Amino acid sequence: MQLLDRQALLLDVADVTLRVTRVEFHRLCENNPEHRLELTAQGELMAMPPVALESSAKNGDLFGAVWQWNRQTKLGRVFDSSGGFTLPNGAIRSADVMWISQAKADILPVDVAFPELVPDFVIELRSSKTDSLAKLQKKMVEYRDNGVRLGWLINPQQKQVECYRLGQAVEILEAPKTLMGEDVLPGFVLDLTDIL
Repeated sequence: MQLLDRQALLLDVADVTLRVTRVEFHRLCENNPEHRLELTAQGELMAMPPVALESSAKNGDLFGAVWQWNRQTKLGRVFDSSGGFTLPNGAIRSADVMWISQAKADILPVDVAFPELVPDFVIELRSSKTDSLAKLQKKMVEYRDNGVRLGWLINPQQKQVECYRLGQAVEILEAPKTLMGEDVLPGFVLDLTDIL
């Protein structure tokens, strides 16, 4: 019996919106742990493809800086992009970097896959020119509108940082050298030399 040479099938869903329930989303994540997925408040399934190594290194630098500050201050907990959380609007999201205060960390359930949680601080990094800036901006507005106190959208392609603050308009910084954690991350200073 001759075995046929099988080639992988490619399913192009670029122009298709896939909608699932939260229960289906949880099942998809359990059955496909190798994939990074998000769910919008409208039930749209979002696949998060791997990023280029350079972008991964920048994500690591961002996470490392917040992690180091938090290790010294012990003011909360830091999570990377592999962790998911559920916003009050029902969206299940994953930020490149997320920080919560110790008060929130103390009541965080340990046995819930995507706990209902409003981060105090998030960072999203635009990984490449093909990474949709409009989608990232929409995500940042969603964070802010759901109660995130401070968020940074870092855009190396345009050498800009968009700052999202609870109850305020977006502030766009042109080629900043550093960012301050303000009253959310007191004393935190992020050096952007190798990021922008």
